[in-house]
Amino acid sequence: MSGNIQLLTDTLAKAKAEDRAALIAYLPAGFPTVDGGIAAIKAVFEGGADVVEVGLPHSDPVLDGPVIQTADDIALRGGVKIADVMRTVREAHEATGKPVLVMTYWNPIDRYGVERFTEELAAAGGAGCILPDLPVQESAVWRANADKHGLATVFVVAPSSKDERLATITAAGSGFVYAASLMGVTGTRESVGEQAADLVRRTRAAAPALPVCVGLGVSNATQAKEVAAFADGVIVGSAFVKRILDADGDETAGLAAVRELAAELAEGVRRVS
Repeated sequence: MSGNIQLLTDTLAKAKAEDRAALIAYLPAGFPTVDGGIAAIKAVFEGGADVVEVGLPHSDPVLDGPVIQTADDIALRGGVKIADVMRTVREAHEATGKPVLVMTYWNPIDRYGVERFTEELAAAGGAGCILPDLPVQESAVWRANADKHGLATVFVVAPSSKDERLATITAAGSGFVYAASLMGVTGTRESVGEQAADLVRRTRAAAPALPVCVGLGVSNATQAKEVAAFADGVIVGSAFVKRILDADGDETAGLAAVRELAAELAEGVRRVS
């Protein structure tokens, strides 16, 4: 069974052909429940997201700020398992035909088994994996299995990444590069900052053919438009999670809120002046 890296590539290329950035949303699996999380992803796609990252909840999410940490805690207390993550990917992709990735720290994959994880993710229709804490120099086994199963390997770069390091990371990655717009953890920001534009420029210089998508801090259409002016994709996570948390258990209200936010952001990434 082959994964959907080509669907991801085609989706990003289609957005570029339409002279816009792609909208990439993030939501954790199992939040607020497994079924509720699947419904939320479908709602985000309905609102206009091009790609969704499904978070694999982790007890020590070092990249994630308090909003996503809260969601992860809810999912873990609900008993979410890797099987539920795979189910989330499968049902979201089957319902929409859109590319769905998993974002996860390395430890759960290492414990589960790389070959087993990649095989199951491909069978679920997954497009690939974002691995924020897997060092490139230790990624050969993962990449071999991901390539075998048609999955993208998305690495994260940061403003602190030197040009030589960017060249190494982009040479090993596929699908797209996740550019962290600033140093620190995820969460909404008042401003995305000038560091992001410089990071995108330097990353593109290292790998002109690989799309560069920016995350960490985007929460509204104005910021999405700002980032879309220089990036191939705009990644939004905490703002979606916060909408569900603010709904305080009202699933209908939560779904309406994330669908509405996706629609607003989808307009923002269209680079309309």
